[in-house]
Amino acid sequence: MADSEDLAGGDPSAYQAAESQGGSHAARLNSLRAAVLGANDGIVSTAGIVIGVAGATLVPFAILTAGIAGLTAGALSMAVGEYVSVSAQRDTEKALLDKERRELAEMPEEELAELAGLYEAKGLDADLALQVATQLHAHDALAAHAETELGIDPENLTSPWIAAASSAVSFTIGSVLPLLAIMLAPTSLKVLITVVAVAAALVLTGYLSARAGGTSHTRSIFRNVAGGLLAMGVTYWIGRLVGHSLG
Repeated sequence: MADSEDLAGGDPSAYQAAESQGGSHAARLNSLRAAVLGANDGIVSTAGIVIGVAGATLVPFAILTAGIAGLTAGALSMAVGEYVSVSAQRDTEKALLDKERRELAEMPEEELAELAGLYEAKGLDADLALQVATQLHAHDALAAHAETELGIDPENLTSPWIAAASSAVSFTIGSVLPLLAIMLAPTSLKVLITVVAVAAALVLTGYLSARAGGTSHTRSIFRNVAGGLLAMGVTYWIGRLVGHSLG
C-alpha cells in the first residue's frame, strides 16, 4: 500500500523545502550515473579478469598481476573516456551559450519575443507569457534563454576534471573488492568466494542506484547481478579453454 501513503509525511512545507535544497535532478542523476557506472565497471571488469585468469591458473602472482593491470588500465580508461565525453559536452554548451549571448546583443527584441513564445507554448496566455519573459530578461536574459530554450544552467557546467577523477576513483574502489576476494581466499575456493563477493557487491550498488534514483530495487539489482554473473561465467570458461589448450 506504499502508493497510498502521504508523500510529504504530513509536512508538505518541509518536504518541498528538502526537495528544493536537493539541487538539480539532472545534475544528481549524472553524478549517480558516473559513480555507479564506474563502480560497476570496476567490480565486473576486474572480477572478469581475475576469474578468467583463475580459470587458466591458480598461481597467486599471475592473478594479482592481471588484477592490478586490469584495475590500472580500467581506471585510466574510465578517466580518459569521461574527460573526453564531458569536455565535448561542455564545449558544445559553451558554444551554444556564446551564440545565445550574441543573439541577445544583436536582436534583443526578437529574443524577448522568442522567450515569450516558449512560455506561451508551455501553457501561459500571451500577455502573461510576455510579462514573465520581460521580467526574466530584466533579471538575467542569458540564464532565462539558456534554461528554457537550451536546457542548460550557465552557472553549473560540468567539470571534465571532476568527472574524470570521480570515474577513476569509483572504478578503483569497485576493482579492489574482487581483487582482494580472490587473493585472500583459499586456493580451492578462490573462484567461488570471488563470485559470491562480487554478487553481493552488485546487489549493494544496484540497491543504492535504485534508492537514489527512486526506481525499482528488484529490477536494478537483477540487472546488476545478472550482468556480473554472465561476465564472470564467460571469462572463466574462456580462461579454462585457453589454459587447457595452451598450458
